Amino acid sequence: MQMSDENLRMSQPGIYSLRRLGDVYLQSEESLPNKEEEERERIEIGLLLEGLFQMYGYDFRNYAYPSIRRRIWHRVHGEKLSTVSALQERVLHDRDCMERLLGDLVIHVTEMFRDPTLFASFREQVIPLLRQLPAIRVWHAGCSTGEEVYSMAILLYEEGLYDKVRIYATDINEEVLQVAERGAYPLKKMQDYTKNYMHAGGKDSFSRYYSAVGEMAAFHPFLREKIVFAQHNLVTDRSFNEFHVIFCRNVLIYFDNVLQNQVHHLFYESLSISGVLVLGHKESIAFTGHADGYEAIDAREKIYRKYK
Repeated sequence: MQMSDENLRMSQPGIYSLRRLGDVYLQSEESLPNKEEEERERIEIGLLLEGLFQMYGYDFRNYAYPSIRRRIWHRVHGEKLSTVSALQERVLHDRDCMERLLGDLVIHVTEMFRDPTLFASFREQVIPLLRQLPAIRVWHAGCSTGEEVYSMAILLYEEGLYDKVRIYATDINEEVLQVAERGAYPLKKMQDYTKNYMHAGGKDSFSRYYSAVGEMAAFHPFLREKIVFAQHNLVTDRSFNEFHVIFCRNVLIYFDNVLQNQVHHLFYESLSISGVLVLGHKESIAFTGHADGYEAIDAREKIYRKYK
């Protein structure tokens, strides 16, 4: 669920006069924000996010402001409204509008074996550690539509570890979890996914793992046997188990520093000693409250091991 930042020329804080050009809103060059307008907008956005939390339990209050602001304005225009306050009123009285806003606020960008070098490194450096365990628990936090979950399932299957693994795949958004649980993706994407799989060290024919059903590729049911899909909010929910691997990529970049530290604490408390944390390429444990509790297995690929 992405919006194009090119469609909203609103990179500076403030309230803007907008003119319509086709289906694209453009910032009027004559309208520049002043401090009063900027403060008013921040108050409106703060009230909207507080209302969203109080009414529905979704907490975006500590998400990175520039990103959350762009997505809120995208929904304002999508609802054909003119102010954030108007959106707040509609969201609080119309659950369907809330769901549309949630779709804008929660970002889902994923693919099978995304960043193949990460999966290759995991196969080479983490799998030997997991072989020593009698049972393996993996948490995919912020799993989106599940492509990377099935990627991990395939990797563990090829390494002979799937019989002793349980993968917990969670996300805040119930709709994307339903997609993930179905395990069917556009067939046209399989060519790119096959390339990713091979670059990640795949040991078989990627097509072995799915069947073509119309225009979709349905992954075989045996891959879902060890996966539990569940709704979980990283911001408000607690840990629900102790894990040997936590896989959370390209989620924390949308949080501010306060929320990043909060989630890092959740991960640290949820990992067993010697447990492995895998982050996205733009994310880091540096400057978090638990940075000294990890050692890098592969600093380039953001794979860390908890050692105390």
